Amino acid sequence: MNALPLPQFRVFTGEQIDAAIGAGKSAVLDAVEAAYRAHDAGRTVNPESQFLRFPDGQRNRIIALPAHIRERDGEGGVTGIKWISSFPENIERGMPRASAVLILNDAMTGYPMACMEASIISAARTAASAISALRCLAGDARAAKETPRRSLRVAFVGAGVIARHVAECLPLAALPIGEVTVHDLHNDYAVSLANRIRRHPGYEARTEASLERSIRDSDVIVFTTTASSPYLDNPDWFSHCPIVLHLSLRDLAPAIVLASHNVVDDIDHCLRAMTSLHLTELDVGHRRFVTTSLPHLLSGGEPPARDRPIVFSPFGLGILDIAVGRWVYEQLAAQQAPVPRFFYDMQRA
Repeated sequence: MNALPLPQFRVFTGEQIDAAIGAGKSAVLDAVEAAYRAHDAGRTVNPESQFLRFPDGQRNRIIALPAHIRERDGEGGVTGIKWISSFPENIERGMPRASAVLILNDAMTGYPMACMEASIISAARTAASAISALRCLAGDARAAKETPRRSLRVAFVGAGVIARHVAECLPLAALPIGEVTVHDLHNDYAVSLANRIRRHPGYEARTEASLERSIRDSDVIVFTTTASSPYLDNPDWFSHCPIVLHLSLRDLAPAIVLASHNVVDDIDHCLRAMTSLHLTELDVGHRRFVTTSLPHLLSGGEPPARDRPIVFSPFGLGILDIAVGRWVYEQLAAQQAPVPRFFYDMQRA
């Protein structure tokens, strides 16, 4: 058996990750969509996320997301795990709610080969997932033929880090975006996000104090809150059949879920951990309210009809993190020296 080169381990900072992803948003979207197609084709291993919770801090959690994507020829692939914490009180401290690291493993030996700051990777893959769903659902060619395209009105509910990343990726949807409104319980956050959006040429943005108006007046609603349980229970607010990018997963009561076409990233992942869809399943005792999945749509499946609201609820699959992490590694590894002597005693006997 031929000897393999000694394993090497590299560390990548948030500054490096941010620069790579900022310059490569389109490539990140491609990596996310390729991971979804691999998932639809059965070339992934994506165990249930493991939640570490704390008896003295019920809102806090740290989640482990292990995952593997196999190459089409069955050889190699990418393997890794994201370790991401969510401490909502960080917001009151003036810090982002989430922090994370991503470990990538060598496909041949299993040795860890990189550690990356991953809150930016997590936000970027979440934004790419949202943009991918928006392209599939609002960019439906059949609908475009039936009615002339008009500018879409977009509302953000929640104005944190995830909302910022989605807003920065809106141009990738290649859809006519008109006015953008931002609603947040903290008006300063809403103002900050609206100002960021206005920096994009051709985009108009303003804040909206009324949650009901934000929803009723918009064609696309992006939920990026820190809600731990549903607070919206009136299906009439959604009677104009918008596309709802339900990224925060716990904003909508079962009555709204049942009145909508529901698109998931993976049904088994989405219907757990007391998400809105999980609560709906507990209420009605079945999963028939789930219409389709984004991986299926990206692999040629038919999108839902536009006769009801369409709610996209992505639980956030670990395969997306490792797909984006591998892309980042490929961009940066050549210019980043490995950590000297990270692996020490390498003698088998």
